[in-house]
Amino acid sequence: MPLLCMPLAFNAQAVAVTPGLDLGGAVRVNYAWKDYDDDPKLAFELFRAEVNYQEDGLFASAQYRWYQDMDVIHHAYFGYQLTEEQKVQAGVTQVPFGLLPYASHSFWFGATYYLGFEDDYDAGVHWQYKDENLRLDLAYFANDEYADGTRYDRYSFDVATTEGSPYEETGQLNARIEYRLNPGGMAKGEQSREPSHRFGVSLQYAKLDYVGAAGNSQGEDATAYALAAHWQTDWQQWQAQLQYLHYDYRVAAANRLGLSAFGFPFEVASRADVVTANLSRSIDVSWGPISNLNCYNDFSQVLVSGAGRSTSTQNVTGCAITAGKFYSYLDWIAGKNMWFVDGPGVGIDAADNAWHSRLNINIGFYF
Repeated sequence: MPLLCMPLAFNAQAVAVTPGLDLGGAVRVNYAWKDYDDDPKLAFELFRAEVNYQEDGLFASAQYRWYQDMDVIHHAYFGYQLTEEQKVQAGVTQVPFGLLPYASHSFWFGATYYLGFEDDYDAGVHWQYKDENLRLDLAYFANDEYADGTRYDRYSFDVATTEGSPYEETGQLNARIEYRLNPGGMAKGEQSREPSHRFGVSLQYAKLDYVGAAGNSQGEDATAYALAAHWQTDWQQWQAQLQYLHYDYRVAAANRLGLSAFGFPFEVASRADVVTANLSRSIDVSWGPISNLNCYNDFSQVLVSGAGRSTSTQNVTGCAITAGKFYSYLDWIAGKNMWFVDGPGVGIDAADNAWHSRLNINIGFYF
């Protein structure tokens, strides 16, 4: 199994070309030790380039990534700030669903990422309203970022066109509402402030085109829906996240669906409930160049039932380390029946239901 290359974004300072235009990027290396593969490796992981623009109400952002075995688009969109509270953007942009910007803290994200419900980017139009207490998102996505289910080289996990599951994404509606209680409660250095809370609900409805061989008796287009309830609280240096998600791909006579990312297709349960529970603490330190540690435990579980399905679990314990323009992850990943921790997929029945673990160290320079 290849090196997993899916870290969270790090907001390093970019180079200001003009007052409204910034250029930036990153280069990273990765070390991985696995209890199921006696072959630890230290290797180049990623080089990425990014451009951001904002001036006179117009804005744009794009990021492209080069990995060892592929190069992919991460996002590419442009937009306009309609009012102080409203904006609209179009292009390959993040799907507004669930906890944002991420339902996790670690290099390895959570189970929702592998299912296409976290840090997912598709091609469409996204409207957002945001004031001090309320955020509303409405979006329509015409297709995945490449409009091609047979392309497995991609960053976002999307429906894949495979021999056993010949579907591709062909239209998706998203609606999300989030209410913020005491949004100013999280302020560094002000330990007496009350905790801030973010409560939200997300809905998603999608269509899938069947693109298999003509004459196949199961050759019907399909629909899918997902809903999530999510909560995040920030208090002093602590952050807690909880999310419940249910999804259902209504593919004919099948309990599995093909997804793909990072060059490989795999199978997931076509219907499941997903629980996420995360806790983190940010710690300011003065250890030479190291200025901050953000330590966390991210837990997620995919609950399924029925023939050919089996529950998948992932737990990541680790710390993100800030040192100048270097940002690194030290993670211990434990998984059971989980993709990228020696599992065959997510939520599908497998002969091996034992726990497997890996140590992952990712060191990145951001500019």
